[in-house]
Amino acid sequence: MTTAAELLTVPEVMARLKLGRSTVYDLIRSRRLVSITIGRSRRVPADAVRDFIVGRIEESA
Repeated sequence: MTTAAELLTVPEVMARLKLGRSTVYDLIRSRRLVSITIGRSRRVPADAVRDFIVGRIEESA
């Protein structure tokens, strides 16, 4: 189960993935990166970032 401490902001995701803001939002929009909205804030579960990375590694293999 994910707790609030494991929810990342878009800038935190950008830093972890070394990607730009537009690219992160494109990943969210295309549903390749899971996110949730709390009020007006977009948050990405840390597990979703790990799953995205693992998926990309598996695609490359």
